[in-house]
Amino acid sequence: MKLYYAPGACSMAPHIVAREAGHAVGLIRVDIPNKKTADGGDYWKINPKGYVPTLVLDDGRAITEVGVICQYLADQKPESGLVPKAGSMERYRQMEALNFAATEVHKQIGALFNPQMTPEMKTVQLGVIDRRLNALEKMLDGKAYIMGEKFSAADAYLFTVLNWTHPLKLDVSKWPNIKTYMARVAARPKVQETMNAEGLIK
Repeated sequence: MKLYYAPGACSMAPHIVAREAGHAVGLIRVDIPNKKTADGGDYWKINPKGYVPTLVLDDGRAITEVGVICQYLADQKPESGLVPKAGSMERYRQMEALNFAATEVHKQIGALFNPQMTPEMKTVQLGVIDRRLNALEKMLDGKAYIMGEKFSAADAYLFTVLNWTHPLKLDVSKWPNIKTYMARVAARPKVQETMNAEGLIK
């Protein structure tokens, strides 16, 4: 399998899941603005959506969208425990967490990277982020991870997008559960490996 990624982008979530699950995944870096792969290939031909991640299977089929790739990778290694059993209520709770990460945390924090955002738009956006993080703070109360005491694929996604608060200089100190959670996930050996492989830490 090959994972098309950009350092620190949302593609870091399936990269973490791949390492946590024990998959041997080839990494292909993508220059997102220019839609070029590291070897000069046309990324539009890999993923017509133009963004990362894309997981290309050994048979050539491609899978896109962070949450779906995370679930796929975890499902291929059920012994990893990264996703609950299909059909169980825990599975649906995991899907809830993945969707919350995708639509409410990823999209809201990610919007701040838009260089054309005006100060007025940013103020509104920060208000939305505040509300979403207030909800997440409650969701994490008394838990080590979003699903409880065990790390899951949803944590890989949540951590990845919460980690954007660093380059964006968003202070999360008023959310102690989130701050502690981020530090806990960051300390995981496979997460450290992932960030090191993407050149985010040395």
